Amino acid sequence: MYFSTKNNSFNEFDIMYKDKKVTIVDNIKFLGLTLDNSLTWKKHIEAIIPKLSATFAMRVLTPLLSLDAVKLIYHSYFHSILSYGIIFWGNTPHSNIIFKMQKKAMRIIIGIRNRDSCREHFGRLKILPVQS
Repeated sequence: MYFSTKNNSFNEFDIMYKDKKVTIVDNIKFLGLTLDNSLTWKKHIEAIIPKLSATFAMRVLTPLLSLDAVKLIYHSYFHSILSYGIIFWGNTPHSNIIFKMQKKAMRIIIGIRNRDSCREHFGRLKILPVQS
C-alpha cells in the first residue's frame, strides 16, 4: 500500500519494487483493521458499523435477562468490536458515529428514552465510553 496525503499525487507506473510494478490499492485489511491510503480510518469505521448495528438483539434480550447478563452480552460482543484498535482510530472525526451507537446500546441496557442523557450511567454500570 502506498500512503499519501490529499495533496500528494503520484503516477502508479513510477512505483516499482525489484523490477516489478506494485499494484496500488486504496485500502487493505491488516490484523482486523481496515487501513486506507491516507490513514483517515473512514473505511474501518464503515466496516464496523454493520457489526455494531445489532442493537435489536439487545433490545429483545434486555427485558428477558438480568442487568448483569445484558452487560455480559454487551461486553462480549459490542464492546469487543468497538474497542479493538481504538488506540489507532479513536481520535478520528469519524469515530463520533461509533460513540452515538454506543450511547444507543447504553440506553437500551438502562431502559431510558433516546433523548435522555446516559452520561452518568456509563460510570454506574462500569462501561467506558469511546470518548467523553
